Amino acid sequence: MDQIVGSFDVVWEDSLIVRRDRKRTLTLMTDPDLFADDTAAALLSRLKPKIEALELPPGYSVEWGGEDESSRDAQAPIFKAMPLGFLAMFLITLVLFNSVRKPLVIWATVPLAITGVTLGLLALNLPFGFMAMLGFLSLSGMLLKNGIVLLDQINLELDAGKDPYAAVFDSAVSRVRPVCMAAITTILGMIPLLFDDFLPVWRWSSALAWGSQPS
Repeated sequence: MDQIVGSFDVVWEDSLIVRRDRKRTLTLMTDPDLFADDTAAALLSRLKPKIEALELPPGYSVEWGGEDESSRDAQAPIFKAMPLGFLAMFLITLVLFNSVRKPLVIWATVPLAITGVTLGLLALNLPFGFMAMLGFLSLSGMLLKNGIVLLDQINLELDAGKDPYAAVFDSAVSRVRPVCMAAITTILGMIPLLFDDFLPVWRWSSALAWGSQPS
């Protein structure tokens, strides 16, 4: 070796170079206090402006991961298919009642679900994440089903010769028990999911990725 190499220079080098999308990446992760009142969305909203305000060297960029990235990846395909789904549901109700006004009355009840969703998330101090959005869509479907059942019963009462007010009142009284029982059975069926790992109520983490072009 002495005949081939004149000297050795011992220097520090990265033993492992991590890349993401073929870019050198440094990932920073954090696990906040599980017993704190802050949610992932609240913590991200406070940290994101400060991190993005930092002046990075040329070629460097910042990407947000963790729950924020998972939520964006999960919601993107749903939002793409949602308009077609709602359109198909509206066309079904249109064909079912052979009218435009009656389906519009039924669909007017869907925005009322926002009230219950908002109160529930505020009471539990949870963000409107992927699971909350799925619950909102399920609740919207349940409201549509209840509206269809109620309107169909009103049509039966009107066909029986009752005046409109009596038909609406009697239909609401007769349908309240089946509707409540359907809602209660749905709630009871969802209770086991509260203890499932798929619902990250208390467990969440955020990740910050710093990337640069590979040299």
